[in-house]
Amino acid sequence: MTRRFASVLMVMALLVGSIFMSACCAEEVTAKDGDTVRVLYTGTLDDGTVFDSSELQGGHTLNFTIGDGKYLAGFEQAVIGLSLNESTIVHIPADEAYGPYYEELVVTLNWSQFEEGFVPEVGQQLYMKDASGQPFPVTVLNVSEAGVTVDANHPLVGEDLTFEIELVEILQPS
Repeated sequence: MTRRFASVLMVMALLVGSIFMSACCAEEVTAKDGDTVRVLYTGTLDDGTVFDSSELQGGHTLNFTIGDGKYLAGFEQAVIGLSLNESTIVHIPADEAYGPYYEELVVTLNWSQFEEGFVPEVGQQLYMKDASGQPFPVTVLNVSEAGVTVDANHPLVGEDLTFEIELVEILQPS
């Protein structure tokens, strides 16, 4: 009986040892360049104003591939090294976000460029097409007899941005 007890103890010790080794030495999965990830986020301006968030998008996660350049580089880079359910806060200065304000992107369009009877409102966002036919947003600044003044600068131009980001899932590891 003692021999059998010793064998059982030996097997238990080996099991406990292997469980301990796998628990303490398991490599933690972290996001890296090329991974497709899901994140929750909140974007704020320096005055604390929330300009975008997962919550404002119906609670949906933002899915993207790190390094594809679809989003601000500072945002994508902030996810690198995060493990699942880990959060970070990243501050992106204006020059690395949407850059400076360009006066030459404010233009007055002639009424002939609009459908007859269409009268946009100040603050309304319209879409124009660039030379290649790609649509881009503009914001209506003024409506007058002379025409419609629009601003093609990004609405967050000149703003420093802060994002709180939580990594929810790595969908496709690179």
